[in-house]
Amino acid sequence: MTPLDLLAELRTHRLLAILRGPDPDAALTAVLTLAAAGVALIEVSLTGADALGVIRRARAELGPGFGLGAGTVLSPADARAATDAGAAFLVTPALAPGVIGAGAPVLAGALTPTEVYQAGAAGAAAIKLFPASLGGPAYLSALRDPFPGTPFVPVGGVDAAAATEYLRRGAVAVGVGSPLLGDALRGGSRTALRDRATTFLAAVATP
Repeated sequence: MTPLDLLAELRTHRLLAILRGPDPDAALTAVLTLAAAGVALIEVSLTGADALGVIRRARAELGPGFGLGAGTVLSPADARAATDAGAAFLVTPALAPGVIGAGAPVLAGALTPTEVYQAGAAGAAAIKLFPASLGGPAYLSALRDPFPGTPFVPVGGVDAAAATEYLRRGAVAVGVGSPLLGDALRGGSRTALRDRATTFLAAVATP
């Protein structure tokens, strides 16, 4: 698997798709559909059905250089299992002990200023501002005052309009789940998923 500069990839592509579903086959189809539509960073949450199997199968299809990661990583054991399956980066919902430094770059979850500081000091590649919907774009702006150089990725309740606003206020990327995936993880239309991907890719491309 090709080593991934997660922060550089986030800055370049500005969109992280987040999958968490009950059907492994539908999840794999969604990953491949998003990749074909141009979404270059995709996170498969470990809380989804057979998530490690989905990561393993997706890696085999997409090759060693694709930006495929694992989400809801909570322990070093999770981190090892995810990287063994083919995850090139790890995403946590909080500052999970032992995950940073476990062998792959980490997008670490934080909400408060204390958590943001701790995640950055621990060596996170970027900060997943979660749940971003609690404070919205104005809260991101407030956090950037004391942390101007910190790379933030808002996640949680981010639709296309909010994605553009977060990026305008200094986020390096946004993470998007259900507003992008819709019913795709339950076997919904691949065409509709491609259309939503196109909408989000256009939203994050806006200066």
